[in-house]
Amino acid sequence: MVLPATLTLWILAQAYLWINNSIAEPINGGIRYVLLQSFSTWPTLPEYWGIMPTAEDLDLARSALGLSSSDTSQDVQLVFEYQKGVVHGWWSNFWPVRMVGLLVAVIAVYLAGRLVGGWVGRVAYRQLERAITSLPVIKKIYSWIKQIVDFLFSPQEKAIQFRRVVAVEYPKKGIWSVGFQTGNALLALKDHVGEDGITIFIPSSPTPFTGYTITVPIASTIELPLTVEEAIGFTISGGVLRPPSQSTPPSLPTPNRNGNIDELDEHAEGDAQ
Repeated sequence: MVLPATLTLWILAQAYLWINNSIAEPINGGIRYVLLQSFSTWPTLPEYWGIMPTAEDLDLARSALGLSSSDTSQDVQLVFEYQKGVVHGWWSNFWPVRMVGLLVAVIAVYLAGRLVGGWVGRVAYRQLERAITSLPVIKKIYSWIKQIVDFLFSPQEKAIQFRRVVAVEYPKKGIWSVGFQTGNALLALKDHVGEDGITIFIPSSPTPFTGYTITVPIASTIELPLTVEEAIGFTISGGVLRPPSQSTPPSLPTPNRNGNIDELDEHAEGDAQ
């Protein structure tokens, strides 16, 4: 009973850890670096924030290096190390400060989306895409990922055309498989499957993003009253998860010709023996 909830929480926790370690923490590191470098440009900042070491702190730092209390030759570095420790302590001791990197990442993604939506952004995006697709290996990977993303997150009017859930007899007659209509048939196959031929992607279990692509006449398919999410859930679970509208209610035992339940008669016969 608690396994689905536990797995959901585990997946969310792993996703947060990945985002925090891969995206937020590098941004936080950059913020700490810029902040520390700004102290040398604007010396009044650490004084204003109260993160300047006291005379006692400098004496302790000098003694740790084996210097006399009157030796000030290393004070600049000692002050920097003290401020560095204080700044790093902000990220270690206060969780709202650790969220700064994640917040900056969200804002950056939002602003990038707004920029790409404009004319200048579209031109810059096309130039970046042209540069990516000019690399031999990355070109193939990028094109595949782009096609999958366009297929999954296409606009609604395009989703109605390319995300129809169907059933088709595959891999042979009498065996029905659930698939997704992804487009029309190739022109080279029109003479064989007809003008209304379609391409169907049949996902495999339990990884629905792998499977088989087939081309069949549309007349040989059955449109299913399922959403894409329901069909993917059906595939991932190996047919265990089914929409309520497609679940058959449990059959009740039927009375025999004597008006008794067959199951009860079998128990009675067993007792008599």
